Amino acid sequence: MKAAQISRQHLVSQVLLKQFTMAEPDDRGPQVRPVDVRYPERSNKLKSTRACGWADTFVAYDSQSAEDLWNSVERRAPDAFEAVHAGTPFADPLHVEALRDLIVLHYVRSHRYRDVYTNAFETVRVRARSELVERFPEPLRREALRQTRLHLTDAGALDAFAERLVEQSEVTQDYGTGALFRTSIESMFNKVRAMASNWHLEVLTPESGQFLVGDNPAVSVRTDTTPWSYNMAFGDAHSIILPITPRHLLALGRKNAVAAIPRALMDRINTVQILAADHYVYMHPRSTRLETFARETAKRWRADRVSPYRASASTLRSKRS
Repeated sequence: MKAAQISRQHLVSQVLLKQFTMAEPDDRGPQVRPVDVRYPERSNKLKSTRACGWADTFVAYDSQSAEDLWNSVERRAPDAFEAVHAGTPFADPLHVEALRDLIVLHYVRSHRYRDVYTNAFETVRVRARSELVERFPEPLRREALRQTRLHLTDAGALDAFAERLVEQSEVTQDYGTGALFRTSIESMFNKVRAMASNWHLEVLTPESGQFLVGDNPAVSVRTDTTPWSYNMAFGDAHSIILPITPRHLLALGRKNAVAAIPRALMDRINTVQILAADHYVYMHPRSTRLETFARETAKRWRADRVSPYRASASTLRSKRS
């Protein structure tokens, strides 16, 4: 049977993006304002949530399995959002669990995780080839003779044959089809969810201004540097932050809390969203001051116009070639 496949896969849940929208009077439905952080001078039209925050074939093999897992989190979000808007996010433990799972979902289902996964696999692939040559040269020569009827005495030829064996392995084949990524990302989601269950939830609101949300929205941060460092491993982070409305941000913390934060801290959080984004950040259509902030911040800090995630993958491919 051919595995089920969904091509347009949202990395930012539409149920989350809808919190940043405003219905347009011309019956276009809820719209959000995007800002292109790679080309911040470019003017962007308002867009529907369906047109934002997605990637083409992010999970390339049996994506329905992953979508079912994501949906198990997303369908619980609306009731939890209502509790946040009502100021009672901790009244029901199920709402707390839903909000915490939403952080985990967006932390794992992300450009950042795919970059980590790709880096890890390529590192292991190179190491496996080197160890075959260094630790098992004679068995490798015998296998080369069996498969090719050639006596490989040259080190370069032996290395090339080791690469061939690695490429033929079941793991590498599963990597190529995307099957390995699907099982990896589902496993990582369950692992991080278990780790996050030991954390509590903070619901933060700005004293003034609004949050924006990027297309890599759940960002791990350390707050002991200026500016904050971000995108580190879960275990090395002080928190994972996720904007869920223009006026509400979720953060993993040491205790459940609802708190207001000063404008300067809100600006720092918005800056992290801009820096961690792959291509776009999104905001309420009437957030004109925030749009200016996003454009100016992107011009200042992202002048190279390169996604931090795509650049790493390109570097790895260059090294292999």
